[in-house]
Amino acid sequence: MTRVRLSVAQRRGDLLRAAIEQIEARGVAAVRIADVASALGVSNALVLYHFSSKEQLVAAAFRHAAEGDLAHLRKLLGRRSPALRRLRSAVRWYAPTGQAKGWRLWIEGWAAALRDPVLREVAQDLDRQWKAALAGVIAEGVADGEFRCPDPAGTALRLTALLDGLAVQLTSYAGAVPRARAQEWVEEALTRELGLTAEPPVP
Repeated sequence: MTRVRLSVAQRRGDLLRAAIEQIEARGVAAVRIADVASALGVSNALVLYHFSSKEQLVAAAFRHAAEGDLAHLRKLLGRRSPALRRLRSAVRWYAPTGQAKGWRLWIEGWAAALRDPVLREVAQDLDRQWKAALAGVIAEGVADGEFRCPDPAGTALRLTALLDGLAVQLTSYAGAVPRARAQEWVEEALTRELGLTAEPPVP
């Protein structure tokens, strides 16, 4: 019995990862059940056995991606180090100039969510949890006297808005913003929001 459950979980995971890859490559509107099935060498019927429609598959794929991003964020913020170091690590990872992957997927998701309430809920849930996690570590830093910030929730919102906006520019419009300049803007925003002393530029 346990083997059967693990096999089903593994198959669903494979389907979700394949769906994410196909959405990134083709877009939400164009991707088909057949594309996901073909990528794995399985039948359309097998995909539909696990996800009864394309809409359910797409929503589940975005939720899977969101859970992965949140798990990594919590890992970064859960380290035993000063709050500022954890915050910088998380922001630099999440920024479109960092190591976070899948910005094309999320830009597709934001566009599709305008018309799909299920996708909209997935995106909003990720957004709420991301901002809450940032606000939490900012509040820790304030309590420990590392920096000043009268409104951790507001700071988390502004930082997220900046990162999301830069992601659109860097992903959708090649060359619109130099990566080094985007990194500078992110660091300047952190310095301003937390009342820090600006660090000298890296040579």
